Amino acid sequence: MRRLKICCLVWLAVWLLATAGCVTVKVSLFEEPGPLKEKTISGYGRDKILLMEIAGVILEGPHRILGLTKGVTSPSRIKEELEKAAKDDRVKAVVLKINSPGGTVSGADVILHELKAFKAAKAVPVVVCLQGLATSGGYYVAQAGDTIIAYPTCITGSIGVIAMKFNLRGLMDKFGVDDDVVKSGKWKDFWSPFRAATPQEKEMMQQVINDFYRRFVDVVAQGRQLSLQKTREVADGRIFTASQARDLGLVDQLGYLDDALELARVKAGLDAPKVITYHRPGGYKPTIYSLMPDLDMAGPQFLYLWWAGGA
Repeated sequence: MRRLKICCLVWLAVWLLATAGCVTVKVSLFEEPGPLKEKTISGYGRDKILLMEIAGVILEGPHRILGLTKGVTSPSRIKEELEKAAKDDRVKAVVLKINSPGGTVSGADVILHELKAFKAAKAVPVVVCLQGLATSGGYYVAQAGDTIIAYPTCITGSIGVIAMKFNLRGLMDKFGVDDDVVKSGKWKDFWSPFRAATPQEKEMMQQVINDFYRRFVDVVAQGRQLSLQKTREVADGRIFTASQARDLGLVDQLGYLDDALELARVKAGLDAPKVITYHRPGGYKPTIYSLMPDLDMAGPQFLYLWWAGGA
């Protein structure tokens, strides 16, 4: 009898909704993008140390796979965090933790540019903490730091540039697939994946690589205050352990994140600061970099990236 009453009440509710007109219920399955929010990691002081993170592959724009952006760092997020910190007079130091194999040349270069511009305008110390992996573009970005601390188990280095493409000609021939190309100039299909690269194309690509390489060497020489000759000696693509990097002058000392935070506190002359970070409950808020099209993996890619499988 009780079950019958419950069923009658349910059917009555359904009937009332149906006869009352159309009722629309909006349910958001994904949280809407919102502004960055500050989160306190530790401490209770008035002054703040901002803890930032470079993690995963560095790309120019947010690279979305099924709407996900995890495992990627883009100039968009870094710039937005820096803009928020620039407006906060209580932010007196920055600790940048890096755990990245690197990424695109432009992505790493823009992030370095933004960090340097922030440091010059804000006049606060920036301490870099290299964690498990900080190679190539990850190490390139580290040159924004006044001091570089590396985990004793960190792998760093891989100073250099690489450009890759697949040669699909054999696969296409196997399946009887051909490509028709109409182009305006001899080199318009330069570095095409549908055929082997010609000697002339390889030479042209090498010239581009050499130019990016010279920039990498200049950035490290300036950031680490090394001579160009000494920088070139270690900039042959090799990776280094943390102790090797310290001995070569590529990092200042070995330590952990706590050591980096303490050093930032001392450099900023703070007594009991709180450590903060920024997070977003949702997606990206557009900046001049997040408006770039999501074409990160289209066309030739010039990479400040450690590629363990490279020939």
